[in-house]
Amino acid sequence: MEEANQTVVSEFIFQGLCTSRELQIFLLLPFSILYLMTVVGNLFIVILIITDHHLHSPMYFLLANLSFIDFCLSSVTTPKLIIDLAKYNKTISFGGCMSQILCVHFFAGGEMVLLVTMAYDRYVAICRPLHYTSIVDRQKCISLILISWIIGFVHAMSQLILILELRFCGPRMIDSFFCDIPLVMKLACMNTDTLGFVINADSGVLATTCFVLLLISYSYILLTVQHHSKGGSSKALSTCASHIIVVVLFFGPVIFIYLWPVSITWVDKFLAVFYSVVTPLLNPTIYTLRNKDIKNAIKKLINHM
Repeated sequence: MEEANQTVVSEFIFQGLCTSRELQIFLLLPFSILYLMTVVGNLFIVILIITDHHLHSPMYFLLANLSFIDFCLSSVTTPKLIIDLAKYNKTISFGGCMSQILCVHFFAGGEMVLLVTMAYDRYVAICRPLHYTSIVDRQKCISLILISWIIGFVHAMSQLILILELRFCGPRMIDSFFCDIPLVMKLACMNTDTLGFVINADSGVLATTCFVLLLISYSYILLTVQHHSKGGSSKALSTCASHIIVVVLFFGPVIFIYLWPVSITWVDKFLAVFYSVVTPLLNPTIYTLRNKDIKNAIKKLINHM
């Protein structure tokens, strides 16, 4: 009886992005370039903020942490995707699959909370500017970062513990390029309806709570901005616009994947690619293009080279 309850499957097989071998070879170079740009872009922002003393403020400290999380999130799935594009047999060990699930939810959960923290920082800066330095000091900023990492870790562990309750003893084919929980659950040799509801509820509560808090924060900020001078409003709106774009890009795919599943394979794969490959690249690009301080720091760095 004990043997029957043990996991028999030792590895899973990825279907990949497509079945065409020619298309996979064609996609190898673009995805490699995208990942390289993601790594360079995010790590460049982290290093720039650390080395430029003009960027040693809570807002940029939070931005550096966002870039680091995006780098980590992309590195969980994209290198494996690139390697598999050049291979016929796209396999991953059971332990590797569980590690992917853990890391994806760890970094994604942490990023959700971090985005809320960044919204709080902008709320205090715009709505209570005279008290900003006393409210959002360095100690509180570090505490908020730690909270985001802790919540991300607790969320990831809760997801992993639930998945480890499943028995895998038959099908091994995952119709994706990484171990996504809904697709892995389909391979279990047991009824997963109840467990699936619990897992989606877990992700849904975190995502919905963070998204609602973000909507409330930015709505209040935008209403407050209307009563300020045009110059101040323009600068505040420019800063908030970058944050709002990042929030939409991050939460859009999450809502479709976990809260409003469409059950269309190509749509799921497109959202997965956008979520894990494209968004981590767009975030540093958005902040670099729309932030005057970051652009000035880059110009100073180039002039000193």
